[in-house]
Amino acid sequence: MTVSYEFSDIDLKIIEILKQDGRTSNHRIAELLDVTTTVIASRIRKMEKAQAMKIVAVSDFSAYNYDVLLPIGVDVKGRRANDVAQDLAGLEEVASVQLVSGKHDIEILVTLPSLENMSDFLLEKLSKVKGVRSIDPSFAVDIIKFDFDVAPI
Repeated sequence: MTVSYEFSDIDLKIIEILKQDGRTSNHRIAELLDVTTTVIASRIRKMEKAQAMKIVAVSDFSAYNYDVLLPIGVDVKGRRANDVAQDLAGLEEVASVQLVSGKHDIEILVTLPSLENMSDFLLEKLSKVKGVRSIDPSFAVDIIKFDFDVAPI
């Protein structure tokens, strides 16, 4: 359960520095903000404990030779959408899974090394997940923005 957290000015500054370089040391952040290293460590621990922030490494899928980005709408029948979504999340090619309202029940984002892998994924993996009634794949022809900094504060 996420607890509401009120960010201080120093918290926001720490986050901005870490967004630029997640490997910045507490010592360097303290120098930049003119506070002690203890203050920085304490603020980071407090934000992490409150689940208001976490520091993670994010890799670029193209760096791993994944050249196909495939958004797919999934319609469900005979099973709860949440259960189907859990199964979809277990497929290694699936980068993200969202339960949605609108045209489809679930939206997934799939990364594949090449178009040759698409048929196998769609026919042998995705369509065999119990409860998948239909799929609506689209091709990402160009990536305009791909940003993991999605939580504005």
